[in-house]
Amino acid sequence: MPLYSDDAIVLRTRKLAEADRIITLLTRQHGVVRAVAKGVRRTSSKFGSRLEPFTHVDLQLAVGRNLDTITQAVTRDPFGASISADYDTYTAASVMLETAERLVAEEREPSVQQYLLLVGALRAMVSGERRPADVLDSFLLRSLAVAGYAPTFAACATCGLEGPHRWFNPAHGGVLCAGCRLPGSASPAPEAITLMGGLLAGDWDLVESLGASHDRARREAATLVSAYLSWHLERGLRSMAYVAR
Repeated sequence: MPLYSDDAIVLRTRKLAEADRIITLLTRQHGVVRAVAKGVRRTSSKFGSRLEPFTHVDLQLAVGRNLDTITQAVTRDPFGASISADYDTYTAASVMLETAERLVAEEREPSVQQYLLLVGALRAMVSGERRPADVLDSFLLRSLAVAGYAPTFAACATCGLEGPHRWFNPAHGGVLCAGCRLPGSASPAPEAITLMGGLLAGDWDLVESLGASHDRARREAATLVSAYLSWHLERGLRSMAYVAR
């Protein structure tokens, strides 16, 4: 069987037969790949904990008819140990894994930007330098942008009129001016829109400047990011229900 190598983040696992698992991976060069890890559930398995969710690995795989088979796995970053030690970090990172899998539309199609974005977000999670919720919302907005669904927070999403604007509508791509406002549009605090713009741009100085004194704006921003994500995925994420907002 032909072999190939790739870097990957383990997204999720599922039991197969008595001792195997199906591992869902986001790879650098081959997009989402589902592969079999044979004997991985045995205590004598050579893979051990290398194929658990959140782990960053170097893999060698053998091409199969339906599913490829993992033949080698070397850990690059054991993100899972640090992430699993904190509830807020674990739940936020779980949403990132589920989002990454859902936004890569085609299996085995290269998605280098999504892969790099996920690796960077997991590194930020384990570093502890940022709030888990901020890392999550930044990842969600930037991941949506990579997938072609970038929201607008400065100009009106309908007519292009430069803001600031006070209305936000997930179904119409971001902020709306007074003339384009539609029924059901949210009217968040101006700080919430500023915060979302900073999270999308990766402007951490701006994000950090909106500290604990703007908790309401953070909650509003988190709610709108979740709504925007759900609209474009056409349904909610199971893991989102466990995130403490």
